[in-house]
Amino acid sequence: MSKDLSNYRKSYEKQELLESNCPKNPLELFQKWFLNADLSDTVEETNAVSLSTIGKDGYPKSRIVLLKKYTQKGFIFYTNYNSEKGKAIQENNQVCLSFFWPGLEQQIIIKGNVEKLQENLSDGYFKSRPTGSQLGAWASNQSKVIESREVLEKNLQKFQKKFEGKEITRPPHWGGFMVKPISIEFWQGRPNRMHDRILYSLKEDLSWEIERLEP
Repeated sequence: MSKDLSNYRKSYEKQELLESNCPKNPLELFQKWFLNADLSDTVEETNAVSLSTIGKDGYPKSRIVLLKKYTQKGFIFYTNYNSEKGKAIQENNQVCLSFFWPGLEQQIIIKGNVEKLQENLSDGYFKSRPTGSQLGAWASNQSKVIESREVLEKNLQKFQKKFEGKEITRPPHWGGFMVKPISIEFWQGRPNRMHDRILYSLKEDLSWEIERLEP
């Protein structure tokens, strides 16, 4: 089985990214791009982001997670701490987040270090989740091998009965991570593959160095 993709072509011509339009703080530019993407009809889940980690086997792995909050300190998502990505992060907290919004011809690539979120913040977010999602956090031993879908459904039913008429508390193995950025690259597609790439790198004095990268 094979397919030649060498003739797949697209010319990127929608926008430009110039240093004159770049604020000193990359979080300001991130917010501008994010809000613009959120208003765009071309983007379905603006907060869907690829998270790349290094596993215990030494291989990188990327998967989509949902960004739930961003602040001046970093980018927050939630997961099962005992999952494959949770264990990888706790083994090596250096990760990469990558947003790609093809309808806008934009990427944002964030390298950073992960910290576990404070328990009270994880508690607060967990309470805001729909009941089904709360129960799912208890029912799924994320990333573990399971015999069948039926076993998973039985686990869910077990916790439905356990918490019937009661408040569903946050599982101790589930909570938030914050990615604290050390670099943020903004990529804007341009014609003839001469893309705009602006890299922000965090300096020791916590200011940001701004550089243009060749495409």
